Amino acid sequence: MFVCLFTIVLAILDQNIVSAAIVPIVRDLDPVHGVDQVAWLVAAFSLAATVVLPLYGRLCDAWGPKEVFLGTVLTFLIGSVLCGAAQSMGQLIAFRAVQGAGAGGLMSVTMVVIAHLRDPDDDGSRGSGALAGVVGGLGMAVGPLIGGLFAEHGHWRWIFYVNVPLGVLILAGGVLVLRIPRHGGSPHVDLPGAALIGGASAALLLLCDWGGDRYPWSSPAILGLGAATVALLGAFLWWQRRSADPILPPGLFRVPAVRDSFIIQAVVGAALVGSIVFLMVYLQAGRGISAGRAGTFPAFLAGGLALSALAFNRFRWSVRTSMVIGTLCAAAALGGLALTRDDTSFWLIRAELVLLGVGFAQLLGKLIVAVQQAAPRHQLGAATTGIRFFQSLGGAIGAAAFGSLLNAMGTITAGVDAVFAVAALLMLLAGALATRLRTPAPAAARSPAEVPARG
Repeated sequence: MFVCLFTIVLAILDQNIVSAAIVPIVRDLDPVHGVDQVAWLVAAFSLAATVVLPLYGRLCDAWGPKEVFLGTVLTFLIGSVLCGAAQSMGQLIAFRAVQGAGAGGLMSVTMVVIAHLRDPDDDGSRGSGALAGVVGGLGMAVGPLIGGLFAEHGHWRWIFYVNVPLGVLILAGGVLVLRIPRHGGSPHVDLPGAALIGGASAALLLLCDWGGDRYPWSSPAILGLGAATVALLGAFLWWQRRSADPILPPGLFRVPAVRDSFIIQAVVGAALVGSIVFLMVYLQAGRGISAGRAGTFPAFLAGGLALSALAFNRFRWSVRTSMVIGTLCAAAALGGLALTRDDTSFWLIRAELVLLGVGFAQLLGKLIVAVQQAAPRHQLGAATTGIRFFQSLGGAIGAAAFGSLLNAMGTITAGVDAVFAVAALLMLLAGALATRLRTPAPAAARSPAEVPARG
């Protein structure tokens, strides 16, 4: 479990550490045209991290999670070393894609490993949940600070090299201590299905990232991406019904707890990712504070997350109860942020972020537990990475929709208020959907007749 927690630390740090070094990177590698390529620097990582998720899930079920876990960590480390050695923006963009391909598995495959290590009758509501909350909160708070220190007082390359010693320890620990038996799944991997869902995801993410920003929504580029998304998704659904070993088994969507969890995670991802991004926009562009000072605000969200995980760990709530409480707290916090004005106290904003963290702590990992309890044991990989996949897509769509809403409102303050109001409504929708959750007994504890059919 310590190996898994260190891996989660590595994943969270990487998500938060690089953003602080964008300006030094551009200044060093391409001071003339580097700014124009920043969007690709971000997109290359997120695209690669998202499109590999379904493939990783199927590989876990086919070959065993330990082997895939070690492969993702190794890929991430190779990408980190290459990023640190990059000599141009083009090289860094390509190497960030390699790093993203590994990073896509750091969190999701680790969750699959934890599911196999944990007692099948454990609902994850006690010690591991609190520890994950503390680790997640510390990673969110420390990541931007470490990135800023390296960028201001060291060299941006160390933001990538710092991954190496921790990654090597994780690899050594994984080889030596992880003992996970295989469960007899088919060794075949649906590569055509992986290519189709990867292509559809990439097209959708680019559409959300570029639409209304780099290109007008009615431009040929955006319309082409939309057509490609629909065509590739249609081909993927057609193929999954014919594949002997589908990359995302249709049978999972016939399990109510799994299907509902995928939908809720997409809605929560849209609300949280978009709102946090645009809070930073508001603080810097709307209130005129420095990037360094704005970077301290996520620490209050992280503090609420960690404190909530510790305080409420004693209560053995069901997944449904935790989700309802978490979404209501998050909706209240986002509703308060929607009332922010130019003279609103920064301490009130910080308090609302603490409340958002309290709600987020009740959402953290709960749907993964619900899915892992409901899914057949031999499909734990596909089900677990499916949660992360829908969260990533929901976040991308939310960020794009909120960006369009922000631009349509005319001013930063009015736009951010509208963003938070919509995010609060999305959280209420997620809470309403969560009331439908019915988590069965853990899959390992059910009789074969009660386990959903494979595929």
